[in-house]
Amino acid sequence: MNFLAHLYLSDNDEEITIGNFIADAIKGKQYLEYPPRIAKGIVLHRAIDTFTDAHPTFRKSTAKLHKTHSHYSGVIVDVLYDHFLAKNWIDYHAQPLADFVQDFYTMIQKNFDILPTRIQRMIPYMIADNWLLSYATVEGVDKILGQMNMRTKGIGKMDKAVITLHEHYTEFEAEFTSFFEEMIRFSNQKLREL
Repeated sequence: MNFLAHLYLSDNDEEITIGNFIADAIKGKQYLEYPPRIAKGIVLHRAIDTFTDAHPTFRKSTAKLHKTHSHYSGVIVDVLYDHFLAKNWIDYHAQPLADFVQDFYTMIQKNFDILPTRIQRMIPYMIADNWLLSYATVEGVDKILGQMNMRTKGIGKMDKAVITLHEHYTEFEAEFTSFFEEMIRFSNQKLREL
């Protein structure tokens, strides 16, 4: 799951959202240095990633990309799944996506000082290019994957992934829909356990 899905799965809780958002920049037991609910968000993020990577539907999606994109396939599917969440947002959330995204940008700027340096550096670009809202269109996904491709020096050929998205669009969408229903249940259960 990529940024938008992690935010959605944070149960509209500000501190859990912060933890879920910054988790990739927190290594090992560093999460224990954060306030308890932010730490809970970090642990939730890790559980979501573990569940996702092992899920047969997610693997079915990555298989379509593996020949061209190798181990970057999972990263690409994370972005594609965020696309389908954004595209079908009205099916998952009562608040319009644009408002949800703006509320997140406001909240994360308000909490800027607690963010790891790597995330602090990323935030201005994320907001300026409105990454979260851009997931809703294939053109936006293409742009994001192109930027990711440049950061990885073209090794994963992520700028070509939209070709496969077009070829298998209906399949990817069906796989996301099936997977995300299970993910919501898993995430809700994990939140209760934490």
